[in-house]
Amino acid sequence: MPVVVEDIMKLLCSISGERKMRAAVKHSGRGALVTGAVAFVGGLVGGPPGLAVGGAVGGLLGAWMTSGQFKPVPQIIMELPPAEQRKLFNEVAAILRHLEWTDAVQLTALVMGSEALQQQLLAMLVSYINKELQAEIQYDD
Repeated sequence: MPVVVEDIMKLLCSISGERKMRAAVKHSGRGALVTGAVAFVGGLVGGPPGLAVGGAVGGLLGAWMTSGQFKPVPQIIMELPPAEQRKLFNEVAAILRHLEWTDAVQLTALVMGSEALQQQLLAMLVSYINKELQAEIQYDD
């Protein structure tokens, strides 16, 4: 069985694409910081009503700052540097070591036919994205 990194990346793209997974790099901390800062300033300037207005304005500003920073997970996978793809490949290979395939199409068909394998691969992918890329996963409905 020729094990090709590209086949594994295509498989992960298929699974994450089917689940409509997107990831956001943790700029959400910046949004929360802005929200808190604007609420604090509003509280200092306007007292309790200023705190409420500052919180609302800060929340909107923080949401605006972090919006649009979610990227589809398949895009992120394909943009990973070769060293990171190899790391991901090694983790997937450990899960799929008992399967035999000839190309990405056959491998994808084998995995898509097994809910258990899909769940294992998704759990590994989410863990990798959270730890290695410090990103959050979002599922679009």
